[in-house]
Formats: sequence, structure tokens, C-alpha cells
Amino acid sequence: MSLLHPDRLFPPEPRTRDIARAIYAGIRDQPIFSPHGHCDPAWFAEDAPFADPASLLVRPDHYVLRMLVSQGVRYEDLGVAPLDGGPAETDMRAVWRRFAAHYHLFRGTPTRLWMDHAFETLFDLTAPLGPDTADAAYDRIAACLTQPEFRPRALFERFDIEMLATTEGALDPLDHHRTLRDSAWAGRVVTTYRPDEVTDPDHPRFRAGLDRLADLTGCNLDRWDGYLDAHRVRRGAFRAAGAVATDHGVPDPQTADLGRAEARALYDRVRRGTAAPEDVALFRAQMLTEMARMSIEDGMVMQIHPGAARNHNRRVHARFGPDKGFDIPRRANFTDGLAPLLNAVGNAPGLRIVVFTLDETTLGRELAPMAGAYPALLLGAAWWFFDAPDGITRFREAVTETAGFYNTVGFADDTRAFPSLPARHDMSRRLDAAFLAARVADHRLREEEAHEIARDLTVTLPRRTYRLASSGA
Repeated sequence: MSLLHPDRLFPPEPRTRDIARAIYAGIRDQPIFSPHGHCDPAWFAEDAPFADPASLLVRPDHYVLRMLVSQGVRYEDLGVAPLDGGPAETDMRAVWRRFAAHYHLFRGTPTRLWMDHAFETLFDLTAPLGPDTADAAYDRIAACLTQPEFRPRALFERFDIEMLATTEGALDPLDHHRTLRDSAWAGRVVTTYRPDEVTDPDHPRFRAGLDRLADLTGCNLDRWDGYLDAHRVRRGAFRAAGAVATDHGVPDPQTADLGRAEARALYDRVRRGTAAPEDVALFRAQMLTEMARMSIEDGMVMQIHPGAARNHNRRVHARFGPDKGFDIPRRANFTDGLAPLLNAVGNAPGLRIVVFTLDETTLGRELAPMAGAYPALLLGAAWWFFDAPDGITRFREAVTETAGFYNTVGFADDTRAFPSLPARHDMSRRLDAAFLAARVADHRLREEEAHEIARDLTVTLPRRTYRLASSGA
């Protein structure tokens, strides 16, 4: 028995499926680029064994948590402890059994594809997970995790990852990345500059963050110019730790391009704590444009991830903290929102702004037309709720006719669950092969072109976008 069909995600029509098989064969074994994600750099700096199957595969994956909670499973029963120190399950085998008992909930979801891929290709499990197989699966995975070849660095090499980017806040000390830089290990794990806590006055740590930013940089944050200089200093520190990109998780894609005096006055209100709600939104908007200008200066790729209503369930957020599965997509207006930024710097040579969206309606109507015109603007991959078979296919269908393939940047897995990383990339490669095969079958592409595009989507575009040196490929 096998959990994975060799033709999964390929077209059912035989001739087109054969074309897809051939295209996929040409990219299946290419190295992985993961330019945006949330893996813990401590895994690779310390290279300690992963603790147990539930801690590895269940608790850190918000895709898993949200589905189980939606069906009435309590966070505490999944080993997620309340912030107030209240009781939670500590027996990870019991957590795993609950997960296995509810595994049928993931039928038809990408999580099921990713999990089954990890079960079979990493742990040699071929029996479907369920209540009757839970203990055998737990024991097998737990035994594997004690072996040296299942430590983080060994898995990194086994997955053939050429580059993996983690995401750290502007105030992070970057100790783990420093350890990696000073080690003899050759794996390329780099950080990404995420300044939200010191660019969003609504962030709960914003005011304390500004004080900490002043301490870290020695800049005078009572002045607008000093505040901007502090960002330049921190960006430089991140660059020294290997960063090639910044990342901005904003509520909406609003940007602004204020004059110097207006910006200084706005910052003064924000710094004093007297900013009105409209000032807060305007400050976030202005800072996106300032970050774009800094990317022109230092060459870092700018990634914008707008449109998530984060921590939608206030009780869950208050009791368990963020990233527990209650971030929900919201509508976005990119045409108007990005206009100030793009009119200011959208034609700047060398600037690369990668925009992601959770509002699929914007892809064909707004983002693809803009990316098909502005040199600086590139389309990020189908993201988060849409990094799934149908979502990725809809993305290609929505953007290709207007923006083509070469105004996109390849796949971004955005994962916190390290074992699912190769599964996500394999899924994307299969879907690209299927999409291209359909266009060969209806004679919109020659087959040799489809093979070339597939390789470009897999390796060429990530390398080009993030200015990564080719490793002889």
C-alpha cells in the first residue's frame, strides 16, 4: 500500500497527463528555495533532535490546529498551554492519538497531502493514519527522531534546500544566525528583516520597541531622521546575518508619499503617543514607501504580505497568544493602495517588490496588470489559504495572461512545519507541470518551452528575484 499516487495532481486526460509527467520529471529533483517562511533558526543553530511526533507535526502547524479546533478539539488537549499557566496535556502520545482520531477531517485539504508525503517519504509509513494506526505511527516517527539522519541539519541536506529564509523581528538579537554563520556547516539559512513591531503604532510592543531600537542602534529616535537611520542600522545588521529580503505584514496595502515636513510631524505625533487612528494608518502607509526607498539603497528585496485580519478570535488570542489559526483573509485594494509607492519608486532600477495577497479577486483585476507594467513589482506565489492545489491553479490562471510567468517569483512555502517543506514544493512543481501541460496540449506552448518555463519557475526565478548565486545549476 502507498499513501501517495504517482500521478497525484496531474491531469486525468491521458495525453495531457503524459506531458505533465515529462515536465515534472525535469524539475522533480531540482534544489529547493524557500525565500519566505517561519522555521525556527534555533533548529539549525543547535541541531538538537526534534522532541516527539506531536511537537514536530501537530502543535507548531496552525493549519492543523485550526481544523481540529473548528471541530471542537480544545487547544489544551493538543498540548497548547494557556498563557496564564493553566493545565494542558503533557503526554504527547495522547496528543498524537487525538490528532489521529481526527485525521479524517483533513480529507481533500493540502494538509492531508503534505502530511501523507512526510509520513511516506520521511518515515516509511504506508498505512493510512487513524485511531488503529496511531500508536504504530507514533512509535515509528519517534524512533526515527532519535537517529542522526533526522536532525535538522541532516534533513535540510536530505531535502536538498539551497536556501531557507527565516523571519525575525527588527529587535531580534539574531544569536542563532550568528551561531550558524560562525559554524562549519555549509547549509544556507538566512534571516529576513520584519520590522512590523516598530513600524506599526497599533502593535502592542510599539512604544517599548522604539526604546529598544534606540538602545540597539544608538540612534536618536526622538527625531524622524534618527528613526529612519535606526532602520538602516538594523537592516545592515540583518544583511550581515545573511538577509536578502525584508517582510512587511500589514493590515492592508495602503502606501503614502508624504513630504519631509509632513512625515516629520506625523512621526512626532506617533512618538508622543498623540496620534489619531487615521495617523496610525498613514504612518504604516508611509513606512512601506520608506522601506522601499531603503531597499533601493541596500538592495534587499521587499516582500509585502497584506490583508490578514490577525487573531480574529479575541478570546483565543488573549488565552493562548498569536498564531493559533485565527488569522482570516480580508478584502484589499492594491490599485489605489500601492499608487503612492509605485509612483514614487515603481520604475527604480533594481528595486524588487514582491506582493502577496489573500484576496484572490485582486489577482486578475489589479495585481497582474500592475506587475505586467511596473518594473519593480513582482507577484508572490499563492499564499497561506491559497497555497493549495486549486488555489495555485487559480493563481496561474488569473495572472499568466496579463503578467506572464516572468513577473512572478516562484514558490514560497511560508511554513512553520519543517517536515512539510519538501511536500509543499513537490505539490507546487506538480501543479506547474499540470498547468504547462494543458497549454502544450491546446497548442499555446511548445513542449520544449514548457520544460524551460518549469525550470525557470522552480529555480531561475527564485535565484533571480532574491539575487542568489547559482550553485552550478
